Amino acid sequence: MPRNSFAPLAVAFVRRHPSHYALAALALAMTGWAASGGLADPARADEPRTAPRPGAMAGPLPGIVQPRVVPALSSASATGAASPSVTEAGLRTAGTGAAPDQILSRQLAPVVAATPASLSVAVLDPADGRAARYGVRAGTTYDTASIVKVDILAALLLQAQDQHRELTAQEKESASLMIRISDNASANALWRVIGEAPGLNAANRRLGLTGTTGGSDGHWGLTQTTATDQLALLTSAFGTDSPLDAASRTYLRSLMGGIEAGQDWGVSAAGPATGLKNGWLQRTATGRWDVNSIGLVRVDGHDRLVAVLSRGNVTMADGVTLVEKAAKAAVQALGTTA
Repeated sequence: MPRNSFAPLAVAFVRRHPSHYALAALALAMTGWAASGGLADPARADEPRTAPRPGAMAGPLPGIVQPRVVPALSSASATGAASPSVTEAGLRTAGTGAAPDQILSRQLAPVVAATPASLSVAVLDPADGRAARYGVRAGTTYDTASIVKVDILAALLLQAQDQHRELTAQEKESASLMIRISDNASANALWRVIGEAPGLNAANRRLGLTGTTGGSDGHWGLTQTTATDQLALLTSAFGTDSPLDAASRTYLRSLMGGIEAGQDWGVSAAGPATGLKNGWLQRTATGRWDVNSIGLVRVDGHDRLVAVLSRGNVTMADGVTLVEKAAKAAVQALGTTA
């Protein structure tokens, strides 16, 4: 995206989302937005049905299980109260790359030095708007792999709201399997329901994702995104200033709060996860792995929205280790300045 085209998008975003909460996410995006990009080489857009910690692969698909109840958040983001205020100091920190960014960079330096992979991280405290980011660069996007399944569900819920209807029984079954066990067949079905990439892109304009582009030719796993856009998606799910209504947010959070055992790695290494979704994808051309994780964790009594994206990992296990180290560093960077 040319720099001179970002300002109108920023103004439009603020007009659509005037709360302080949205301003915090915007502050991150203003310093680290990335242009949408595509990948020319063929790649696998799918993943194994489940991804336990690297080791034994999962067996046959289990039946539908009722997701466990998501623990109530103590912050306003879960209670339905007004979005928390954002301090001016917090906005300056998020927007200028002050202390938290520097702390995060220092903490990640030895981690990044030990891997050939590329890494991008963003973290937000929804209570006060403080934020930190690492590796968020203009013109740089990452394959979503299966974290896009949260975005697909958000798009489906927006469409259902517009049509003044509930999700069908089949849609609910597919949504549960897609989020809880990362089932690809279910994602394929809902990708078609939302209108594939054009439908996802239309929903993302409403959700405030400015650097995300749906994968072409049915390859939803090759949707391109940024860490800051993933924070915008998480704020739509866990905040109150959202085009998703309360019922839709509750439903989405319930599924993200019921991830199957064995897939509860990633940002959950930084603290108990209220909501979680991971993605992993081996690229055909290189054999290297994309490994991503997004979610909401609670650390020392504070909620943290965390997005970690990586690519170029030699093995999936390497990617999981990298993502977990990055998530821990991200929450520590904010904790240091609390």
